[in-house]
Amino acid sequence: MSHFASEQAKAETGKPLGLYVHVPFCASTCDFCAFYQTKPTAQGVKSFLNGIASEADLVSWSRPVTTVFWGGGTPGLLAPADLARLAAQVRARCGGTPAEWTVEMAPASVTVERLQALRDAGVTRISMGVQSFQPVLLDALGRQHTREQVYRAYERVRAVDFPSVNLDLMFALPGQTEAEWREDVREAVRLAPDHLSTYCLTFEEDTALWVKLSQGRVKLDTEREARLYEATWTQLAGAGYAQYEVSNFARPGHRCVHNLNTWRMHEWIGLGPSAASQQDGMRGANIADLEQWLARVARGERVTEDRVVLTPAALAEDAVIFGLRMNDGVDLAPWRAAAPGAPWARVEELLARLADAGLAVRAGTNVRLTDRGRLIADAVGAEVMEAFDSPAEKTPSERSSERLPPLPSASR
Repeated sequence: MSHFASEQAKAETGKPLGLYVHVPFCASTCDFCAFYQTKPTAQGVKSFLNGIASEADLVSWSRPVTTVFWGGGTPGLLAPADLARLAAQVRARCGGTPAEWTVEMAPASVTVERLQALRDAGVTRISMGVQSFQPVLLDALGRQHTREQVYRAYERVRAVDFPSVNLDLMFALPGQTEAEWREDVREAVRLAPDHLSTYCLTFEEDTALWVKLSQGRVKLDTEREARLYEATWTQLAGAGYAQYEVSNFARPGHRCVHNLNTWRMHEWIGLGPSAASQQDGMRGANIADLEQWLARVARGERVTEDRVVLTPAALAEDAVIFGLRMNDGVDLAPWRAAAPGAPWARVEELLARLADAGLAVRAGTNVRLTDRGRLIADAVGAEVMEAFDSPAEKTPSERSSERLPPLPSASR
């Protein structure tokens, strides 16, 4: 096992603590993006960096941070000196360099100087948002990079020698043919990244794509989505990428530990506007506005939006929902012990229905979805929520009459 893989394994054991930093700056807004972002200015970047340092002073750093993830926005838009400054702030709070440290980058902003600053800081993983190698589709998404910039950026990332590199791809795009998607996957595999994330396009409210959908300019096609899911899984398995979550595939030793720990309901700290946190029995988020975030931090306030107390039952519910999205599934035993008052009879009833329908497999206390089940993981998650939240007076016969949405015909 390599040193990097060994450190990753350590980050998955014990009591991991993640750190997410939301860097909100973006040169332009892609049609599909619903994340908070703002255009960078010299004063805005300076204020952001000062705000991160101030917010970090408000956090209870109870133990060393094991994984770090910088998302956005586009963290790679920061100048090399600003990246180094932000990295120094992170290291000062982490109790050393974390075992896994991911930074998201857009191909158009990748420079040798930025990459070197990140590598010198201890970053171990670069995640690059490619989305497609097709120029027409990139333009349709509002992406600000070309195919040639993707190749150039990838060469630079590899030349700086990061231990792990991920590429993001997106399918079920308006106007995208199945042949074009297969070609995108083939081209990504040809580049040989360590990890691939393949996301089905979703239509988030308050995005340009949502407007197009509401106007009838684009349409949903669930059967086509199912075919693309299955084709992707087969294609990547044949290329040596093991699926470990509905949308994520990795070569051995390169799974994203930060995300795994988040899905397993471990704790993480979020810094920056709109960043979410789960720590000390609470979950919440910062306000999604740079100026208002700065003002609140100056008053000693953080994680004030959607702030809730996390009960054992609430954590168990999310652990089942996110656990079923992972190929390893979820072990129910520790969650039943932690939340004995949760409605486990209803949950077990649902899991039995999933197993009877060929959508799930039980092995002792572990349950996982089959390939057919993962095709409708979102619908399964909704059913899990209902099982946890259903009123006690609902009768068993009423619950047994409920059924998951039918699978698309292409995946039966």
